[in-house]
Amino acid sequence: MHLAVPKWFDASPYTHQVAADIVRYGPIARTTLAQILNLSQGALSRITGDLLHLKVIEELSGNDAPKQNGRLPFGFSKQQNDSSERRGRPLTALRINAKERTFIGINVRGNSALAIAVNALCEPLGEAHTIEFSYVSPEELSTLLVEPIKACAADAESAGLPRPSLVGVSLGGHVVDNQTVTAAPFLHWNGNAPLARMISEYCGVPTMLFNDLESAVRHECWFGAGVGVSRFALITIGAGIGYSIAQDGEPINNSETSYGTATHIIVDPEGPRCYQGHIGCADCLGNDSIAEQYSELMGRTCSFEDFVVDARKGLRQATQLLNRTCFRLGVLIATITNAAMPQKVLVGGESSFLAEMSMELLRKGVESYRHSQAEPVPIEILDDNWINWGRSAASSAIERYILG
Repeated sequence: MHLAVPKWFDASPYTHQVAADIVRYGPIARTTLAQILNLSQGALSRITGDLLHLKVIEELSGNDAPKQNGRLPFGFSKQQNDSSERRGRPLTALRINAKERTFIGINVRGNSALAIAVNALCEPLGEAHTIEFSYVSPEELSTLLVEPIKACAADAESAGLPRPSLVGVSLGGHVVDNQTVTAAPFLHWNGNAPLARMISEYCGVPTMLFNDLESAVRHECWFGAGVGVSRFALITIGAGIGYSIAQDGEPINNSETSYGTATHIIVDPEGPRCYQGHIGCADCLGNDSIAEQYSELMGRTCSFEDFVVDARKGLRQATQLLNRTCFRLGVLIATITNAAMPQKVLVGGESSFLAEMSMELLRKGVESYRHSQAEPVPIEILDDNWINWGRSAASSAIERYILG
């Protein structure tokens, strides 16, 4: 029997939104939260009172009240018309009650999957649990995930926290209604697969599915570098090229996100030809293409790993390709920035570390396609750790659970 997707509490949509903002910006003072939400102190007190009663949030006071974490909405200027400190009242702060709920995040790749248990602030509760497989069907994958999900539930129990409320599963593919996979090229799946129902039936925990890029964007919106940023873009490089954009704390809802729409943007008119016949498109930033380009330079078959090792050693041919790749990535960033006008660009993915190895050439690539008087756009290179992809899947589950 399919398990219904739960929600933390029943209340007005605005109450759910207040809880979400406490997740993003907490620990946060009531005065600051009221200013962000444009609510009166009375209205906010009623809402937060309900959330305190439901144990969704908790109040910290005195020495237990940490300072605000510094993540506030872009351009927000805190008013100073109500200083509790001035009146001698103890400092108080609100934050989500992280220990009241637990979740499991699972990221599925071509031949492996990682699962991790987290609390309501998406903080890991134990070690990650991984499995490996090859050419499995959706049903076979569902059975294989039973053990890591059990292990994650045990991690939550060992931490003294409740049984997981929801499992979030992310993968590189097209997902409909957070329940059905309609295409997953890295898993070699075609046709509709009700994967969420299968997993929940085998594992006994309600399950939701998400595109992995969408989950990564949502994680940055709620817990990462995109908190408080009105509009940011995320570009991922690795096995493929991913691109998505977030507006006002949420990924822009577009079913085309999972189709790799940035893959064939031209970044070098003299670059290599991709599998679809385009010359110099962003596909040249992918690992397989880089391996092919390096093989041509070296006159022998080389892997992407060979290229990375030689680039770290400073081998001339590898350094040349590294600089060229980072310049091309800069061109892609500039093109997306010119079109979408984000306030910040995040670069992630398994090969994002390449950007840090040649930031000067990346910046030159950006500058070559930006107007000389245009404002510089902050670029942040994300730490690509597979655990973070698992946490990203959990982030999507947390968002749905809190917003209802």
